[in-house]
Amino acid sequence: MRYRYLGKTGLRVSELCLGAMTFGREADETTSHALLDRFTEAGGTFVDTADIYSAGASEEI
Repeated sequence: MRYRYLGKTGLRVSELCLGAMTFGREADETTSHALLDRFTEAGGTFVDTADIYSAGASEEI
């Protein structure tokens, strides 16, 4: 996995970002956890989630 600094924050994040928009809707909780586990095992550190995704379920997962 390759990493970059996020703007001027000093945070080093993976170049790949996992979008969590489907977590809690198209992807149930078990599937969502499996996807997140696989992403982090590959070195991913950048996850896109928002309170509007699946009515907040993606943030809870």
